Amino acid sequence: RDFRANHNHMAIVVDEYSGVAGLITIEDVLEQIVGDIEDEYDFDEEEDNVLSIKEGQIGPRWRVKALTELEQFNHELKASLVDEDVDTIGGLVANHLGRMPHKGEVFDIDNLRFEVLRADARQIHVLLVERLARADDEHS
Repeated sequence: RDFRANHNHMAIVVDEYSGVAGLITIEDVLEQIVGDIEDEYDFDEEEDNVLSIKEGQIGPRWRVKALTELEQFNHELKASLVDEDVDTIGGLVANHLGRMPHKGEVFDIDNLRFEVLRADARQIHVLLVERLARADDEHS
């Protein structure tokens, strides 16, 4: 009732000692009542973080969840991206650019081209990644 009365979608949870125990959303409350509610921010747990998709003009392409661990990203794409300050490919992208990219933005990191497929003001959600041709490949 308090969510509706105050037009809030989030609340701070307080424990018996008046300490902050956490944050709860209206979605959390509803999911306790009716079960899981899927929205645009929920990913299918069964779905792979990195999906190979139809080849582009340059070469192979992948649809990648931004929350994919760098180690998994490097393993699946046979890449070698490293950044000691971050754990995920989305974090690496934001750190590389020095800001949060917007949907549709395209940029290159090492020999990979990235396009932001889904993002909001606070977080990258999905990237399209394409391997760029190396200079020595073009002359072969």
